[in-house]
Amino acid sequence: MLSRLVLVSGHTLKNNGSFGACLVQASRSFHQSSQSLAPVPPLPEKGGKVRHGIFPEELFTLLYPKTGVTGPYMLGTGLLLYMLSKEIYVINHETIAAASIGAVIIYGVKKFGPSVATFADKLNEDKVAKAQEVKDQAMAVLEQGIENEKKEQWRVEGRHLLFDAKRNNVAVLLETNYRERLHMVTNEVKKRLDYQVQLQNLHRRMEQEHLVNWVEQSVVKSITPQQEKESIAKCISDLKVLAKATQASATV
Repeated sequence: MLSRLVLVSGHTLKNNGSFGACLVQASRSFHQSSQSLAPVPPLPEKGGKVRHGIFPEELFTLLYPKTGVTGPYMLGTGLLLYMLSKEIYVINHETIAAASIGAVIIYGVKKFGPSVATFADKLNEDKVAKAQEVKDQAMAVLEQGIENEKKEQWRVEGRHLLFDAKRNNVAVLLETNYRERLHMVTNEVKKRLDYQVQLQNLHRRMEQEHLVNWVEQSVVKSITPQQEKESIAKCISDLKVLAKATQASATV
């Protein structure tokens, strides 16, 4: 009965064109609204509280102000009795099979649920740890990139000092080359001047030697043999006088 009611309701809504247009318009407005561009909130790590395995806790807290503590239970019981009395839901062999399957599922959840949950939590923790490791590595790489960028900015800020130092080095190098060339020119000029001085000294010495030789030759040529003999005799006599004086001084 309930399945037939759902099928009839779905067929009626499908044939209703205005309702379908409203749904299309609502979906368009939903996807084009500014809220769709907002950041999606993170999914909760743990599910909400439930009662009896399937009923959310929010349903009970919603009915507490109106019906009290027993209101949700009375609502569920009344709804079940209404569906049974009106034959909206008919109990048959499928109900017994569903109850059996539900009992097996509940037993399995109670028996193996904690171990499966622990295993799933471990897998989740491993995935989170790997993701955190990748995140840490990426953060480390980004931090290193930031440090390198700061270092490069610091180097750029000190670039004018480096350029000033290079300019000073170039100026000192040019000054050194200039002074080396001046020194080289000075040495070359000094060598040429020394050559001229030595050349003049050589000319003067040769002139003096030539003049002395000419005077000697002239004097020698002007001396006669008689004067030479007298000169030799005079020298001999002077030597004899000197020898006597030397002997007299030695005996004294």
